[in-house]
Amino acid sequence: MSDRVLTFDFDHETPERLDKFLVGQLQEFSRSRIQGLIADGFVDVNGRAARKSGQTLESGFKVTVRIPPVEPTDLIPEDIPLNVLFENEDVIVIDKPSGMVVHPAAGHSSGTLVNAVLGYDPEIEGIGGEERPGVVHRLDKETSGLILIAKNERAHRWLQEQFRLRKVEKTYLALVDGKPPTPAGRVETYIGRDPGHRKRMANVSESRGREAISEYRTVEEFKDHTLLEFHPLTGRTHQIRLHCAFLKCPIVGDEVYGRRKPTVEIERHFLHAHRLKIILLGETKQRAFESPLPEELEQVLKSLRG
Repeated sequence: MSDRVLTFDFDHETPERLDKFLVGQLQEFSRSRIQGLIADGFVDVNGRAARKSGQTLESGFKVTVRIPPVEPTDLIPEDIPLNVLFENEDVIVIDKPSGMVVHPAAGHSSGTLVNAVLGYDPEIEGIGGEERPGVVHRLDKETSGLILIAKNERAHRWLQEQFRLRKVEKTYLALVDGKPPTPAGRVETYIGRDPGHRKRMANVSESRGREAISEYRTVEEFKDHTLLEFHPLTGRTHQIRLHCAFLKCPIVGDEVYGRRKPTVEIERHFLHAHRLKIILLGETKQRAFESPLPEELEQVLKSLRG
C-alpha cells in the first residue's frame, strides 16, 4: 500500500505555524500526530522537507503531506465476546468485565480488550499510525465497567479533547473499608511512581507527581464498610484506589493499596465504572451510558445488608 499524498496551498494573509495550519486541514489527525509526520520527514514546504513543526508559512507557500499506510503490529484479533452497549461510525462503548486487561503488556500478550476489539471489528481504522483500536482511557484489570473505543482518528482526537477539557463525567462505585472523614468531599493529591515499588503508583509531592482530583459522596453505609460514588476530575493511573487509601478507607479487595486479606468474600477489588456522560462527535447534547453492578458485587452488598 502506497503513501497517501495531499497538497495544500497556503493563501492566508497572516503567517502561520506549519503544524497549526495542518491541524485545520487534516482534522482527522491530532496535533501530535501531525508533528510526528513533520519530524519523520513526511511534510514538504515548497518542495523541501519541513524544518520543524513551528516553521512559518507565508502566502503562496505550497505544503505537501505524505501519509504513510498503517503500520502492522503483532496484535492478533481474537474471537472474545464483548458486551457492546452502544456503537456508531465513530465510537464503541463497551462494558468491560473484571479480569480483562485493556492493552497487551508483559504477561498479557493475548486475551486483552484490544485483541477482542480487533476480533469484533477487523476493519477498525488505525489510530496514531498503528493498526489497533483507539483506546482513549483505561480501566485496571480488576475494575469492571464502561470504556470508550474510538473507531477513527477524528473520533480519537475528539474524545481525547473531551477528556482533556474535563467535559467527560465519569462515575465509579467503590466499596471501602471503614468510612471517609466526611460523607462527601473532594480529594486533591499528586500521583507519581512509588519510589520503593516501581510497578506501583503513590500519592507523592507536587514536584514528583501530577495533579489528581476526585470528588466523592456516600451512597450507603454498613457496619464496617461504606459504598461510595466517585467522580474523578483527572485521569491518573490508579487514582480512585489511591484516593481511597489517602482517605484511610481503602477499597475492599485492593491488595496493593489496601488490606492484604479482603474483609468480605470477594476475588477482585470492588471498583466499577458505573456511569459515563459525554458529547459524542457531531452531536450537541450529552449522552449518558450506564453499566449496572456485576452480579458478584451485588452479592457482596446483599451479604452486608444481611
